[in-house]
This record gives sequence, structure tokens and C-alpha cells, in this order.
Amino acid sequence: MTVADRWLLPDGIEEILPGRARCAEKLRRDMLDLFDRWGYQLVIPPHLEFMESLTAGVGHDLDLQTFKVTDQLTGRTMGLRADTTPAVARIDAHTLKVDGPVRLCYAGSVFHARPASLGASRSPIQIGAELYGHSGVESDLEVISLMLETLAQVDVDSVSLDLGHVQIYRLLASQAGLSGDQEQELFDALQRKAISEVEQLVNRWDISEVSARMLKSLPNLAGGPEILERARGELADAPEGVATALDELGLIARDITSLYPGTGFYFDLGELRGYNYHTGVVFAAYLPGQGQAVAKGGRYDGIGEAFGRSRPATGFSTDLKALLELKAESTEDCTEGTTIFAPVDADAAIVQALRRQGERVVRQLPGQGTEAAGMGCNHQLICRDGEWLVEPL
Repeated sequence: MTVADRWLLPDGIEEILPGRARCAEKLRRDMLDLFDRWGYQLVIPPHLEFMESLTAGVGHDLDLQTFKVTDQLTGRTMGLRADTTPAVARIDAHTLKVDGPVRLCYAGSVFHARPASLGASRSPIQIGAELYGHSGVESDLEVISLMLETLAQVDVDSVSLDLGHVQIYRLLASQAGLSGDQEQELFDALQRKAISEVEQLVNRWDISEVSARMLKSLPNLAGGPEILERARGELADAPEGVATALDELGLIARDITSLYPGTGFYFDLGELRGYNYHTGVVFAAYLPGQGQAVAKGGRYDGIGEAFGRSRPATGFSTDLKALLELKAESTEDCTEGTTIFAPVDADAAIVQALRRQGERVVRQLPGQGTEAAGMGCNHQLICRDGEWLVEPL
């Protein structure tokens, strides 16, 4: 191994250097303060858990994303968490055991064995909020509103909200009598928006003409608010729960428009992101010029069942690193502020007093040749007539 090899980082693994790290920490604190004002309590789950806990109730995809190691004490397989949601669900279901609604939030690194998308970080700093114990659309609305408030912290505008409801496909597949393999095969085609393949699959199977027609309509039920009314017509023969799902989407759009009038909407009734564990409304926030969602979430009722207590749940998450990049585009510089240079002979009591008052003081060390400006200071401590004063450089 050469010297150059020793400082190389794996693809998708980044470090945050001084200045940017300070910005990231300030943003993290601002986000957690926002969550706190909404009543969400901070939890800090472990980064390393047994695989059974890390992937409980969330499907095979998360297992593929998880770095795995062997526990030297037990011989069992452990993993570095790739998503914080299962750990928080475990805390709600098994550790807290509260009957009523519980609001929890978190902020910490997660680790992906492979990037979630082309060029994505494999070590995002995931920050998010989860609401347990309430199954109504009101809790979905609260979580979506908090997600939009989170994005407002980095001064973004023109947010487009992508809304779907996985229960629509579940009910249609059940009504059609699809087997598990058929449901998965059709799901894969819907995710790829492969309209011709969807039609070929449905035509090949022995299902009713009504069910076939409604399933084939799903890829085309995507667009603006008018899609909901169109869906009511095309899915009129669906189980009653489909109409309820459409009502929920309409209610969310109405209330979000009232609270956040600048928000755009895109409805996609064939959107099945997280289908293996989501059970209701799914949502994602997009920004102009951004190909990937900047934040996303949805309802995942029953995830706590794997930990001994089934609970309704909804939540969202985002990547602090991605938000930090958005923050960099704003005019605010979080590194601005007073940094005081204290010369080597400065009165130690004065330096201590300044720091206790909240000032940032960098003390010169004996023999140090670096000047104040070279240390990032914009003020200096100077002794004039026997009195130490803070003056701009």
C-alpha cells in the first residue's frame, strides 16, 4: 500500500471539513430545535444492531443496503444501520410502550452498502421525524407539514409534493385475486412505468375484465390535482377503500395548499415506493432542477408488530448533507461571527471570561508564527493602557 492509498476514502464516503462541518452542525441543531417545537422528542439509536432488529418489517431491500459484521461475543450477524426508521419503531414499540401518540425524531449517520442512486452518498446524515399511535390522515398531514417546514429552514421555494397511496394497488391486486408472484411482477413493471409490460401481464392472467381494466389504468393516473377526479371514474368499481384513499389524498392536498400556498402537487397512483412496508400515503418533496427527492416518507402501520406491539406510524426523513448543499446556495454564511485572536501574553482570566460569555477565542501558542487573520480570526484582543480590549482586525 502506497502513502497515497492511505488517505483514499471509499467511493460514496465523504468527510466534512472545518467551516462546512460548523455549518452542518448548526443546521442539525436548527432542525432538531424545529422538531422540538412541534413536540418531537430526540432519540439516539445505536449505529450497530443485530440484523433481525435492523430489517424487521421493512422488506428485502434494506437487507441488501446493510453492511454486515459478525459479533465476536455471540457469533450473530450485526449490521450498521442503513435506515433509522426500524430502530425508532423498536424504541416506540418495545422500549417506551406508550399507548397514545408518540412523536420521536433523530439525526445521525446511516451507512449504505451501495448508493441509493447514481452519485449518492453512502454515508448520509439522516434526519427525520416519526409519529406513532395515530392512524388518521391528520397525522400524515402533520408529518408532511413538518417536512415542508424542515425544507423552509434552508430557504428553498417552489417545492413540488409527489403524493401516492400504496393501498390503492394493494386493494386492486387483492380484488383481482393476484398471487404473491403476480403481485410482485406487476409491481416491478409499475415501478418502471412500463405501460406495455403492465398491459401484457394483465392480459395474460385469468382475472376479470373489470379488474384488468383498473390495473392497466394505474400507470396513466399521474399528474395534477385533476387526476384524483379522473381516478374516481376509472376506479369506480374498486373496493371501497380505494375511494377512501383518494379522499385522503384530496384532503392532504387541500390542507397543504391552505398552509403552504406555494407548494405544487403531482399525484401518482402507480407510485409504490417502499411498497414492502408502506401501507398508506407515500410522499416525496422535489425541487426544480433536482432529479432526486430531497425528502420523502409515508405511512407504515404495523411495523412495530415485529417488536411485539403493532402501532400505526407515519414519518419522513431527509439527508442533512443534501440540505447543507441547498443551504450553501443561500446568501447566509453560517461561519460568520466574531472570532477573537488572543496573543500569547493575553490575560488568561480575560480569555476565560470571554469564552464564558459565548465568544469564540483562539489563543496564540508560544513560538507560533501564524497571524490572526491566518487563523480565521476577525477580531483581536489588545492591551491598551493596561486594559484588554476586543477590536476588529
